[in-house]
Amino acid sequence: MSPPYKLAARESQPENTVIRVGECRIGGGEPVVIAGPCAVEDEEMMVKLACRLKRMGVHILRGGAYKPRTSPYSFQGLGEEGLRILARAGGTAGLPVITELLDVRQLPEVCRYADIIQIGSRNMQNFGLLREVGRVKCPVLLKRGLSATLEEWLMAAEYILAGGNRQVILCERGIRSFETYTRNTFDINAVPAIKHLSHLPLMADPSHGTGRRELVLPVSRAALAAGADGLMLEVHPCPEKAVSDGPQSLLPDELAKFMGELRATESCRTRVIA
Repeated sequence: MSPPYKLAARESQPENTVIRVGECRIGGGEPVVIAGPCAVEDEEMMVKLACRLKRMGVHILRGGAYKPRTSPYSFQGLGEEGLRILARAGGTAGLPVITELLDVRQLPEVCRYADIIQIGSRNMQNFGLLREVGRVKCPVLLKRGLSATLEEWLMAAEYILAGGNRQVILCERGIRSFETYTRNTFDINAVPAIKHLSHLPLMADPSHGTGRRELVLPVSRAALAAGADGLMLEVHPCPEKAVSDGPQSLLPDELAKFMGELRATESCRTRVIA
C-alpha cells in the first residue's frame, strides 16, 4: 500500500534529494552545519560571530528575527530590523542565512532577506502557511511538531511539495515526553526512519532536542552516526546574557573544537573510500 505522502515518499523517488544553498549541498553526503544565536540581538555581535563561524567551517548562519515565545512578555525578536542585521552579517561573512517565518504576512520580507525559510515546530501543521511557502522558490526547513508522528510530519512536508516547492528540508528537534530533565526528547529513531521513508534531506537540532549545553554535542554525534545530513546548532558568545535559549547555546570555542572533529572524521572517511 502506498503511503499518503506521495511526493515525499522514498518509493516515488529512490535517489536522495540534494538542495543547494550557497556553496553547500544539503543531502549531498557531507554533513552541513547551521549555527548562530537563537535570536538576532544586535549587529556588532552578529557580524563578529558570523565571521568566526565562517572561519570554523560553518555552512549557514541562523538567527531569529521573529520569535514564537510561550509568554507574550518574553522577547519577541527585532522583526524586519533583525532580518536586515542577519542578512548583513551573512553577507559580511559570506554565509547564506536561515530564519523562522511565523506569519504569512511576513513571507515577502523573509524571502527578501533569507536564503532558507524555517517553519518551526509550532507551525508544522499551519496548513495555510505551508501552502504559501509551497508557492515560493526559496528552500524551506520544516521542523517536526512537538507531538507529531513521522507520518504527520511527512504529510506537512507534502503540503509544501504539492504547492510546487520541491526544496524541502526536514529537521528533527525533539518531541514532548514525560521526561523533565531535558527540554524535549530527541528522537534518534526518527533519523534512520525518515531516511528510509523519504528522499528529503534531514537535519538534526540537538539544541532544542535537549535544551542543555552539555548534551548538545554528544547528541549531535549520535544524530550524524544515525544518518542525519547535518546539524542545526545554537551558539552564542555569552550564553548567560542571551535574550533567548542561553542554557542550550554552545560557546564558540566548543563549536570550533567540534568542527575540527567533523573535518577529521570526513578526512578519514574520504581516505577510506579512496
